[in-house]
Amino acid sequence: MSAYVTEDFTGEEQDVLRRYFTNLDQPVFALVNLPEVVKGALFARYSRSPKSLRRLFLDEFVGELDIEGDASIDATIGLDRAEELYERIFIEYGDDSVAQLGGIHLACEQASNLLTKILEWGRLAAYLEQSTRYIAYDSRPSGRYRYYRDPDLLSSPLGTRYIGDLDRMFETYASLAPIVQDHVRRLTPKDPSDSDFVYRMAVKAKALDAVRGILPAAAQSNVGIYATGQSYEQLIVRMRADPLPEARAYADLMLTELRKVIPSFVKRVDRPDRGQETSNYLEANRRAMESLTNDLLGDVDVHDDEERVELVDFDPDAEIKLVASMLYAFSHLSERSIEDRVRQMSVDDRIAVIRAYNGDRRNRRHRPGRATERPFYRFDVLSDYGAFRDLQRHRMLTVEWQKLNPYHGYCRPDLIEDAGVAAEYDEAMTRSAELFEALRDGGYTAHAPYAVALAYRVRFNLNLNARSAMHTLELRSTPQGHPTYRAVVQRMHSLIEKEAGHRAIAAMMTFVNHSSEAELERLDAERRAEAKRTGSAV
Repeated sequence: MSAYVTEDFTGEEQDVLRRYFTNLDQPVFALVNLPEVVKGALFARYSRSPKSLRRLFLDEFVGELDIEGDASIDATIGLDRAEELYERIFIEYGDDSVAQLGGIHLACEQASNLLTKILEWGRLAAYLEQSTRYIAYDSRPSGRYRYYRDPDLLSSPLGTRYIGDLDRMFETYASLAPIVQDHVRRLTPKDPSDSDFVYRMAVKAKALDAVRGILPAAAQSNVGIYATGQSYEQLIVRMRADPLPEARAYADLMLTELRKVIPSFVKRVDRPDRGQETSNYLEANRRAMESLTNDLLGDVDVHDDEERVELVDFDPDAEIKLVASMLYAFSHLSERSIEDRVRQMSVDDRIAVIRAYNGDRRNRRHRPGRATERPFYRFDVLSDYGAFRDLQRHRMLTVEWQKLNPYHGYCRPDLIEDAGVAAEYDEAMTRSAELFEALRDGGYTAHAPYAVALAYRVRFNLNLNARSAMHTLELRSTPQGHPTYRAVVQRMHSLIEKEAGHRAIAAMMTFVNHSSEAELERLDAERRAEAKRTGSAV
């Protein structure tokens, strides 16, 4: 059995799709021969649609395009002329910077929630991932729930149990979602001024937020990536060294499609003396560190029963250095001289500099300059895997995470208990943990995290400067955000202000929202979206 579901298209649909997608039957494919705005719009719509990208294109986009002139194009055939051009440029320039100038839209479908984090690890790329808030995971394409089925695991003695347990988890998710939606409707009746659509979307989002913790990490998602040839090269080299078999196999699928459109940019990926050598280096380092860590620290299963956000490192002199950095670009003095003068300034003078540099911020998109990158903060976080997935996607920070397991306990939203379905939820968590143990004990250590439900906690750290913190904390604390990651970033902001004592820096983050959980987090956002669609005032 294939690990991936293949879509069926009519002959007429295939004739259209061949013009714009590099294949019609694989989960990875590139977009070509389309205006950039169309590719960007496709990816934006992609994140909130249950459809595949090719089906979405056929259903919602192709009717808006003039495709008559593209009848002779076939994107599924290699681009020989492009390869000749790139090859000539590479030979002539011989510089990695050339590979930074060619960007490709790549659709990565049916990727597990373990693989999506690997795909989104790089900083120099843009990602859009399918949302668990807008898309219910209760459908069964080709008769199968949407989770990854590793061929080797399925052919093992544990294969039947893997399918049975994950099916049960998906069935629990599918049965609880409508119950929780009904409960949300009882808690928050529809405002007469809201349309049925706005209310329905807000209710659905809150309910799906609550039940998403039941989904296992094997649950599949779609990821749209826009990146340069150099970024793809680095990504594939990393993936080929990853211990997860899915990642290594997926890297080959990506390489096949990229070679159809930017062949020379990824030419070195599997060369023994270049990309393969780097992959071997990364794999050897990982194995050495795993062995040494086990020898020095022991293989201890630590059990925690609550969320935790700790500020583990910061610069006590950050605000003095920040003021010096703010003044630097407007002065002709050396940085050391400026810092010496700042130390002699009164507190009022330092605050005046910070306020002037921060300016009159009318919204969270107004961010001051790069002087705010001088202070740094390092946080150690323990939260559910679902919240981690959202915070991990921020590129302008350093994030590292530990292997997913069920040993830190899980989060159960109050809404689950209020709706009277806590027993079913807890049963799914037990099933998840027991399957994890069975896979690990059966020798499938790399595969065991597939069984772990998104509600289970994972430990990760975030290292970021104050400018990145301003963006991350303001964005993720908005009332329409998921309650679990809102709690994390609210705590981070409080630690900057109180534990680090950086009150002036915390005050610069004007739009960090410390309000309690909203009744319907997405209601205001849906109202604004509808106002834009209808052209009415917000």
